[in-house]
Amino acid sequence: MGGGKHTEESGFGTQDKAIARLMEVYNQKKAMPRSQSKAERIQKYGRMRFEEYVEEWKAGQRHLAVSSLRHLDSLLEHHLYPALGSRRMNSFDHKVVDGFIRTMERNGVGVATQSNAFDKLRAVLLDAHRLGIFSDNPLDGVKPPQYDRLGR
Repeated sequence: MGGGKHTEESGFGTQDKAIARLMEVYNQKKAMPRSQSKAERIQKYGRMRFEEYVEEWKAGQRHLAVSSLRHLDSLLEHHLYPALGSRRMNSFDHKVVDGFIRTMERNGVGVATQSNAFDKLRAVLLDAHRLGIFSDNPLDGVKPPQYDRLGR
């Protein structure tokens, strides 16, 4: 069935087989718009650079206070964009995230800042994962920076 034209199938031996076929066709039609829109999202957002995606993501963060937005912008400007800004969204995996953390360690970035930058990266990548950009969560298996707020 396509393009509004009806086709006829015949040759079902039993009513149960005919009903099963009708259910199959129904389920295919029902699933198509969702899977098509998911494919369109993957195509659109997957090709976006990280920086472009984050700017769109950030616009949806209506709950952030002014000071939180300033903190986010600082982390983006000084840590996330220099390391990941030009990377395509569909190229993220656990190795990229792990590499980002190791780069911050190598550059002597404080553990608190590492932890904050990782939290922001995690929020963005989880949003992209929910959209379906990644088949596997790029955060799976990544050990986040460990910041002990009490200094123990």
